Amino acid sequence: MRYEMKESKFTWSGLGDIGEGRKNLGPYLPVLVYRLFQYTLRDVLAREYDDSTARDLYKAAGHLAGVEFTKNVLETSSDFDFFLANLANTLRDLKIGVLFVEKVDLEALSFILTVSEDADCSGLPVTGETVCDYDEGFISGIFETYFRRPFAVKEIDCWATGDRPCRFTVDGI
Repeated sequence: MRYEMKESKFTWSGLGDIGEGRKNLGPYLPVLVYRLFQYTLRDVLAREYDDSTARDLYKAAGHLAGVEFTKNVLETSSDFDFFLANLANTLRDLKIGVLFVEKVDLEALSFILTVSEDADCSGLPVTGETVCDYDEGFISGIFETYFRRPFAVKEIDCWATGDRPCRFTVDGI
């Protein structure tokens, strides 16, 4: 990552009491609204800095989200099989995406994951470029928090490149 990150001021409690604040509308909103926020912010960051910096910032934000999500939502004291099942169920329940694990090598800490119906890109037009930078960071934050060591995550297949589903390599470093 080329962008120098400063200390985070984010707190989980800063997300507020959604149940209290959205008594009529509830906790969910359409993917269209999420993508409107995501892709307009990405466009502004790319115009103000450059595309590479925008990608780095999205990965950094995803990483922070993955760390906090894991600490506050997932069960991390169980074995890896339970952790993966819990992760997959939680991602599905929250309508983030459908996780499938294609490869597990615990000795090498190397994995291949797919995510279908993901909030970030499923259904996008084909552009020839991967776009799930936030997801790369999110997954690295999740794995880093569970294993207590850094992970490199790379999207190798993406809806926006014409592939179905999105596929990520996840490797301990």
